[in-house]
Amino acid sequence: MSKQINVALIGNPNTGKTSVFNALTGLNQKVGNYPGITVEKKEGICKLPRGVKAHIIDLPGTYSLNASSLDENVVIELLLNKNDKDFPDVAVVVSDVENLKRNLLLFTQIKDLEIPTILVINMADRMEYKGISLDIPYLEEQLNTKIALVSTRRKQGINELKQLITNFKEVSQEPCLNASQVDKDYFEGLRKAFPNQLLYKLWLVITQDVNFGKIDRNEVEALDDFKTKSKADLKRLQQKETIKRYQFINNVLKVGQTIDSSKAKDLRTKLDRILTHKVWGYLIFFMILLVIFQAIYDWSSVPMDFIDSTFASLSEWSKNKLPAGVFTNLLTEGIIPGLGGIVIFIPQIAFLFLFISVLEESGYMSRVVFLMDRIMRRFGLSGKSVVPLISGTACAIPAVMATRNIESWKERLITILVTPFTTCSARLPVYLIIISLVIPEGRFLGLGYQALTLMLLYLIGFGAAVVSAYILNKVLKIRSKSFFVVEMPNYKLPLFKNVGLTVLEKTKSFVFGAGKIILAISIILWFLASYGPGDNFNKAEEIITNEYASQQLSEEELQQHIASFKLEHSFIGITGRAIEPVIRPLGYDWKIGIAIVSSFAAREVFVGTLATIYSVGNDDEATIKNRMAAEVNPILGGPLFNFASGISLLLFYAFAMQCMSTLAIVKRETNSWKWPLLQLVFMSSLAYIVALIAYQFLK
Repeated sequence: MSKQINVALIGNPNTGKTSVFNALTGLNQKVGNYPGITVEKKEGICKLPRGVKAHIIDLPGTYSLNASSLDENVVIELLLNKNDKDFPDVAVVVSDVENLKRNLLLFTQIKDLEIPTILVINMADRMEYKGISLDIPYLEEQLNTKIALVSTRRKQGINELKQLITNFKEVSQEPCLNASQVDKDYFEGLRKAFPNQLLYKLWLVITQDVNFGKIDRNEVEALDDFKTKSKADLKRLQQKETIKRYQFINNVLKVGQTIDSSKAKDLRTKLDRILTHKVWGYLIFFMILLVIFQAIYDWSSVPMDFIDSTFASLSEWSKNKLPAGVFTNLLTEGIIPGLGGIVIFIPQIAFLFLFISVLEESGYMSRVVFLMDRIMRRFGLSGKSVVPLISGTACAIPAVMATRNIESWKERLITILVTPFTTCSARLPVYLIIISLVIPEGRFLGLGYQALTLMLLYLIGFGAAVVSAYILNKVLKIRSKSFFVVEMPNYKLPLFKNVGLTVLEKTKSFVFGAGKIILAISIILWFLASYGPGDNFNKAEEIITNEYASQQLSEEELQQHIASFKLEHSFIGITGRAIEPVIRPLGYDWKIGIAIVSSFAAREVFVGTLATIYSVGNDDEATIKNRMAAEVNPILGGPLFNFASGISLLLFYAFAMQCMSTLAIVKRETNSWKWPLLQLVFMSSLAYIVALIAYQFLK
């Protein structure tokens, strides 16, 4: 039986830590959450020499062990708790060859915890390009460690790193320097008070607001008593500690690292001047977004049509091949369409994550965050809120999850609450069919009215998010420290392997996360639409046959009338009738009411529900449009889907809460039902009021 060791992969953001993780684990990795919290946990298995297996945890990026965000807390809590099942036998600190000085701060802190620590100097292929040379034996001696010089792009140094991990017991556990000299009396007193505890661990417990594992409760209380210094004094001590560490690092690098500045090519500065320019920067970003949206729209249409037709054919084939009965109906009308409703959005979500991953890997996304912070901060948001708001154009679920790296809880909460205003891909089917019914096909300055309407709906969603953020920032009385630090990494060509693995993991997370909820709700909706109380439902066939006995209807037409009558008197039909008085002022009838209720499972269900109500198969979208266009308003006469009711519907969906899946993810991220319920009430009320005003004004 082979032995397994725990390896913690630690490093600053943008040091290529993920590339090292991917190089070590390949496809043997999975993504989950740390128990009890929403921070993403990446782990994988790596086969080492001599039959040893390494369980590798890719910890969130952190600049130091002085935590400022939820992600960074995870790193400290694991390193302080020896009783955690994931506590590392060896820590692998990943640094970037161009930012070695800053990266070594974290390395020296981890060394003080007396964990065997290996230093990886990544992106070694850039050394010649940047005129950098390193004296590895000298650095190993001064830092009391073993060093692996790695280039994941050229696949160099990974085998050497595996060998070092295998022989981790040979790595010195001695610290690099004595940081306690910044206040000898204080630390000596601390050492005497707790002789059985590691000194630097005690220091972190005193200065950090984190959980610290199995330290005895009496010792914790004693530690609180030991905090004789004020918060300001402790902060000054932390600053002195940091200065001392950098003095040590500077002295080591004076000898161990030489840089020939004449060889360093400064393309980065020239690009930054353009991409972060106060005018051109925004224009370039806007153009990139247009290209991304157009590409997502164009590229995903073919696979989405294929998936749609495949699931429709599968449902039809199952209906014809399986014996008639409740199980067959559940399978063909509930489970298969439910699965199709999940899978059909994989292309759009995969393409969105492809583009976001490329932007992140290339180093451009950090520039966008820096650029947008100037605007976002005025509305109570962070520059880092841009990524969730962009991600929301595909799906709100991964977008809400993307708020985890926002340090300020207030800014993170506001971003979570306003992200669902962003137009997601599930709204597109609703927008497209309604726009095609009520907006004419003319052009303005070469742009079609329908295309301009769609663009306007996206802008309305983003505008609503920003305005709501401004209001929430004024209303929410949450005290939360707010500062903005973003690193500008070097520009580089994205690694195909990293991009591919990111797309795979994020798409898988969507399918299995949101998919379970969508599938369950689809089955519930099928039940509510397939059963109903009383004789009107149970004797529908007899009632309709008698009603149309005098008309020469074909069998197919008769079955369509029966299906429509049964749906109207099903549980979901009764629900539609019950809410009709509420939605009538918006220009909707009970059938649209059913579609709105159904679409709370997922917005795209709206079109499918109307297709069922109008007794039209899903195969021919044009026929659905024709039937919808022919629907008559029972009170006012004329088309039900006219300009007034169409605009009302578009605005309702622009502002309404997206779906139950979004509510579920907001609950998980905020760890409370308070915020998602407030979000639901506010967005639904706003959607109703705006749709009401639009219809009453336009009719």
